[in-house]
Amino acid sequence: MNDTKNVSARGRPRRFDPEQGVAVAQSLFHARGYDAVGVADITAALGINPPSFYAAFGSKMGLYGRVLDRYAETGAIPLADLLRSDRPVAECLGALLEEAARRYASNPETTGCLVVEGIRSDDPDARAAACGFQQGAEAVIRAFIAERTPNKAGELTDFISATMSGMSAKARTGLPLDRLMAIARMATHALAQALEG
Repeated sequence: MNDTKNVSARGRPRRFDPEQGVAVAQSLFHARGYDAVGVADITAALGINPPSFYAAFGSKMGLYGRVLDRYAETGAIPLADLLRSDRPVAECLGALLEEAARRYASNPETTGCLVVEGIRSDDPDARAAACGFQQGAEAVIRAFIAERTPNKAGELTDFISATMSGMSAKARTGLPLDRLMAIARMATHALAQALEG
């Protein structure tokens, strides 16, 4: 009599999971940057061949677009949670900068901001995609400030964006969390003064 419970399953191997592939690619792009990651690097990390890669993602840029979408949903700073109408503007902006510092330094393999670092790409399509995400975040910050201080929304948004870009760059060079937090707190103090003036 056959005991089918002990017979191992046969047939086709388990299929490649594109969503898991996007997660793996996100780590690669975040750690090394878009330009430094080739299709061969991605296929090796995912354990697939190039035809499977192109069937799943279309191109490296197609995969990068999905990585940016995933990052926006799972890894980016939660602007809606931090920019609250029931708290002072300076307090919210300070919380945003401190959260950026924490996230930029949280994983030594993937320091900085995936989007901010992406805008430095040599590839014009990758750079444009990252810029689109950055501009979207800036628009949210600007709208939040403009609700209560419309005449300062533009300049304060530029200051916050420049501070976050600098913190991301410094995190990439190994600046530790305590020093990133010091930058965030100094910037928060400057924001509070600018809002009072």
